[in-house]
Amino acid sequence: MKRALALACVLAWPLRPDCAELTPFALDAVRLTSGPFLRAQQNDLRYVMSLDPDRLLAPYRREAGLPSPVESYGSWEATGLDGHIGGHALSALSMLHAATGRQDVHERLNYMVAELKKCQDANGNGYLGGVPGSKTLWGEVAAGRIDAESFSLNGRWVPWYNLHKLFAGLRDAYVHGGIEPARGMLVELADWCLEVTSDLSDEQMQAMLRAEHGGMNEVLADVAALTGETKYLGLARRFSDRALLGFLLDGEDRLTSLHANTQIAKVVGFKRIADLADDRTWNNAARFFWTTVVANRTVAIGGNSVREHFHPPDDFSPMIAEVEGPETCNTYNMLRLSKLLFLTSGAETYIDYYETALFNHILSSQHPEHGGLVYFTPLRPQHYRVYSQPQQAMWCCVGSGIENHARYGELIYAHTDDELYVNLYLPSTLRWKERDIELRQRTDLPESDTVTLEVGADEWLTLKVRYPRWVEKGALSVSINGELVAVTAGPGEYVALRRQWRRGDLVSLTLPMHVDTVPMPDGSDYFAMRYGPVVLAARTGACGHESPEYLADDSRMGHVPDGALCPLDRAPVLVGDPADVVKGIARSESPSLAFRLSRGVDWPDKDALELVPFSSVHDSRYIVYWPAVDKEELGKFRCAGAKAEEARLALEALTIDQVAPGEQQPESEHSLRGEQTESGVNLRRRWRHATGWFSYQLEDPGHEAKLLQITYFGAGRGRQFDILVNDVTIATVALAGERGAEFYTVDYPVPGEVAAASDGTLEAKFVAHEGSTAGGIYHVRLLRGTGPDQADPGGE
Repeated sequence: MKRALALACVLAWPLRPDCAELTPFALDAVRLTSGPFLRAQQNDLRYVMSLDPDRLLAPYRREAGLPSPVESYGSWEATGLDGHIGGHALSALSMLHAATGRQDVHERLNYMVAELKKCQDANGNGYLGGVPGSKTLWGEVAAGRIDAESFSLNGRWVPWYNLHKLFAGLRDAYVHGGIEPARGMLVELADWCLEVTSDLSDEQMQAMLRAEHGGMNEVLADVAALTGETKYLGLARRFSDRALLGFLLDGEDRLTSLHANTQIAKVVGFKRIADLADDRTWNNAARFFWTTVVANRTVAIGGNSVREHFHPPDDFSPMIAEVEGPETCNTYNMLRLSKLLFLTSGAETYIDYYETALFNHILSSQHPEHGGLVYFTPLRPQHYRVYSQPQQAMWCCVGSGIENHARYGELIYAHTDDELYVNLYLPSTLRWKERDIELRQRTDLPESDTVTLEVGADEWLTLKVRYPRWVEKGALSVSINGELVAVTAGPGEYVALRRQWRRGDLVSLTLPMHVDTVPMPDGSDYFAMRYGPVVLAARTGACGHESPEYLADDSRMGHVPDGALCPLDRAPVLVGDPADVVKGIARSESPSLAFRLSRGVDWPDKDALELVPFSSVHDSRYIVYWPAVDKEELGKFRCAGAKAEEARLALEALTIDQVAPGEQQPESEHSLRGEQTESGVNLRRRWRHATGWFSYQLEDPGHEAKLLQITYFGAGRGRQFDILVNDVTIATVALAGERGAEFYTVDYPVPGEVAAASDGTLEAKFVAHEGSTAGGIYHVRLLRGTGPDQADPGGE
C-alpha cells in the first residue's frame, strides 16, 4: 500500500523535490459509509460487474488477430468506437476495487489486463487497441498521410480519443488497482505512440490534432511521471493543441461553437504538463479556461454546453429550447481539472464548483435503482432524461459514468504534511496510514445541517474544515467536545482547528442552509433554486403526453431524449421578483428534503409542485430553470411564447429527420461521407462545405419525404453545386450573397418516385461544380410537408 500512496502523491504533482503542498488521499484510504453517494457507488459496482469482460475485450482480440469466444458489444462499440468502453472499464474496476476492497472486482480487473497483454504481445509492436482497421490506419499516420476533421482521422471515428481510454485504463489498473503488469503495458503502448509519430512534423501533428483526441497529452504526461523519462513529456507537449492553447495563453475566450468536451480534455492535459514542467504559463492557460467556463458557461447543476457545443455566453436560450442539454462527460472532465487546480492552489473556489457539480449533475446522472447512466441532462422545462441499459448502451457518457460513481472518495479529504483538509461533507471514514490518523465523518446533509467529525489521533494536527459559500457569513458554528470555537473565517475559506488531538475528540459543525435563486448566466429571466449545495427541481407531470420511454435502446442516438416536447409557454412561471417568491417557500413535513411553493407561481396545479433535490428526480418530466415574469406582463409572456412555440412544434411535427452539420453526433449518426470537405463556425453557427462533395443518410421509414429544407448564410456567394437525393439531382444551387448577413432556408421538393423507391433511407448529397464549393450548409431537414413560415428553423 506504500507504493499506491507514493503513486497517488506522484500523480498529484510529480517531478518536484517533494510532494505537492496539497495531496489527495488514495482511494483505498477513504470509505463511504452511508447516504446517496454510497448507494450510487454500489449501483455502479453492480452495473460494471454486469458487463461481460470478453465482449469488452473482443475488439482488442480482433485487431490483434486473436479469436474471441463472443462477439463485441453493439451500439458505439460496433460502429467505429470499438474498445473505448473496455478502457473505461479498466479505470472503473481499478477505482471500485480501491474504494471497496472487493476481491471479485480485483479478479475481474486482473483477468482483463492479462487478456489485453496477450493482445499486445500478438501485435508485436507495443500497440494495443480496438480501433477498426488499426494496422492500416496507424501505417497511414506513421507515413504522414493525415486527413483529419473534428471527429475523424483518415475516415476513422476519433481513434486517438479511443486509445486515450485504454492508456488511462492501464494507468489506473496500476495506480489504483495494483496490477503490476499494467505499468509495463502502458510504457510499451507509449513507446509505440512515440514511434508512430516520430517522423511527423509539428505541422502534421497539429493537423492530426484537429480530430478529437481525448486527453492524450495528459496520459502521456502521466507516463512521464511514472517513469521519470522526459521523452514522454515531450510527446505530451506534441499532443497539445496549439490553436486552443494559444488563445488561452492570450486570455481570450474563443470557445463559442467549439465541441465542449474535446476542449476540456485537452486543458486537463495542459494542466498536467504545467505541473510536471513547473510551467506557469500553461498553468495560467488552464486556470483561465476553467474560470471562463465556470463563470460564464456553466448552469446551476455544474454542467455546460448544448448539443455538446459551447453556446455564446450571452445567450443561454438554447439551454432552454433544446433537449440536448449539459453532457455528463463534460462535467466528468471539469471535475478532474478542478481537482488538479485545487491541489496546486488550495483555492476553495475549485471545491465550491466541484461540490456543485458532484451533488447535482454527477449524482443525478445515475438512476438510483437500476443504475442506468445519463448522457444529456435537458434543462428545457418539462422535459426528461433517458438512461442506459448495461448490455445495450455504449456511449461515451457510459464510459465516463462508470468512473464517476467509483471515484467519490478522491477529494473529500486532502492533506499537507501536518494539515488535514475536509473539503466535502459526505458520510465517510478516512485512514491516513502514514500518520496513524483516522477520521469518521457523520452527516446526512442536506437533509439536516449538522456534521460530526470524530478524530482518531494522538498528536498535534491542524484540521481545516471548509466554510461553504452557501452558508452565510457568521452563520457557521464549530464546537470541539461540546465547547464552541470562535470562527473568524468566512464563506469560501477554511476554518483552521489546530490542537493536540486525542482519540475520540468530536468536532461538531452546524451549516445553516436556506433557499436562494441562481440566475441563468446570461442574465435572462430564468432562475433555478438551490438549498445549500443542492439544486431543487419539481416534477411536472406529462403535460398532455403519454409518459416517455426512459430507458434507451442500443441505437446510435439512443442517448437523446427525443420524445414529445411540452410547449415552453405552458411551463410553470415564477410571478414577480424571484427573491420574493423564495421567501414564501416552506419545508414540507415529509421525512425527505422537500419544499412547497406557496405563492408567486402561475401553474394550474401549483399545490402539486414540490421542490426536491434534482438528484432525486428520475423517470419524470421536471423543471429546474423557471421563467420569471412580472404579474402585469404574464399574459403577454404566455401569448408571445405560445406563438413561438406553435411555429416550432409545428416544424418539429413535420420533421422526419434532420442533421446539424459540423456537429459530431448528428454527423456520425447520419453517416457523413465526403471528399475535400471541412466544417467551421460563422456567427456562432456551425457549417459544412466541400470543394468535392459530402453526404448524409436521412431516415424516411414511412416513405413520407416531400421536402429537403436547407439552411444557408445570406452573404455566401460565388458557390455553385448540385443537391442530389439517392443520386437524383433535385436542385442546382448558385449562391449569390444577395441576402446579406442573415440565415435563411430553402425548401427543395423530393420527387415522389425517389422517396417511394427508397429502402427507407435517403442520401442527401452536395456536389461542388468544378472549381467551386458546395455549401456552406448550416442545417438539413427532411420534411413530410410544407413547413411553417420562418426564416431559420435550423437556428433554434
